[in-house]
Amino acid sequence: MTRDISISPLTAAAFAPFGDVLNSDGDPDKIINAGLCGRFDDRAQVDCDGRVGISLFRSELRQLPYTLDMVERHPLGSQAFIPMSMDPFLVIVADANLVPQAFITAPGEGINFHRGIWHGVLTPLTGSGLFAVIDRVGDGKNLEEHQFTTPYRVIYDE
Repeated sequence: MTRDISISPLTAAAFAPFGDVLNSDGDPDKIINAGLCGRFDDRAQVDCDGRVGISLFRSELRQLPYTLDMVERHPLGSQAFIPMSMDPFLVIVADANLVPQAFITAPGEGINFHRGIWHGVLTPLTGSGLFAVIDRVGDGKNLEEHQFTTPYRVIYDE
């Protein structure tokens, strides 16, 4: 038996309890490089105990419907996923009661999970599966996992 979760478009308001949406919507905060570049400042709250690292992840592509049987969280720091392509990806989060929600990003949009937020694994649906990841690196237990006894099925509710 599975339980269904419908995918919603990612919005800053819907995602706010879980983290930050990283995009270049609106006007830039500054124009730099002799007027040739718009800078969008401070789009995410990077929060960690220890050193922040920038890593590259290459994840296998997934398909819908997607079976969600596990979520994880990082108690020692936030974690940002920034796609290195213009392909949207699936974002799954869960509240403190481990009730999951699913979102789909806009093309080129990234996310930053706040510290301690339950979330699904990196889930690209198309493209290269290559992401820049900004999170805590180093020693210490910064990964907790929860296995669902009854998995969820993530679907587009069309």
